[in-house]
Amino acid sequence: MSDPRAAARSPRRRRDADSTRAALLKAADELFAERGYDHATIRDIGERAGVDAAMIARYFGGKAQLYIAVLHEEMSDDIPQDMLDPLRMRHLVDRAVRRGPSPIFQVALRPHDDPQAQAASREQLHRRIVGPLVARLTADGVDRPQEKAEILTAAFVGVLTARASGAFDRMPDLDADELTSLLLELLPPRH
Repeated sequence: MSDPRAAARSPRRRRDADSTRAALLKAADELFAERGYDHATIRDIGERAGVDAAMIARYFGGKAQLYIAVLHEEMSDDIPQDMLDPLRMRHLVDRAVRRGPSPIFQVALRPHDDPQAQAASREQLHRRIVGPLVARLTADGVDRPQEKAEILTAAFVGVLTARASGAFDRMPDLDADELTSLLLELLPPRH
């Protein structure tokens, strides 16, 4: 007689769990970017992932924890270059052009209804975008680096969001290279 617990620990079952978890993370990342945290439903995430939505509770605990896992999946332990670095800006713009503003940018537009998701988004926005920019501006001797970093971040998020809003005639036609180039022209050069 075989031990049912051994089957649960089998490599095949682990691969299935890994692929289910990965599919949920990918679907959630896409839907959070497209609709925002508050409008991406657990059911829609499960459908896009091709799995039962109940798996979200099993693997993550709930929608807020899944959202936090998406945020952590996107980051590394390294503090990224500031957004004024041309390669970093190109990466951020390219992602927004392809998939919409990232979940951490959405917190700059409107607070999430869920306090846990709000806190996680805000923390990542400051860790990955505002903080590196403050460090750069401080190193450059810029007056009021925190305030200026926050304003630059808000302007950048606004541009990425406005591009997809339909409110402007030419911005939606700009590809990632053109948009990055124009943004770098408008933002202050490094001293």
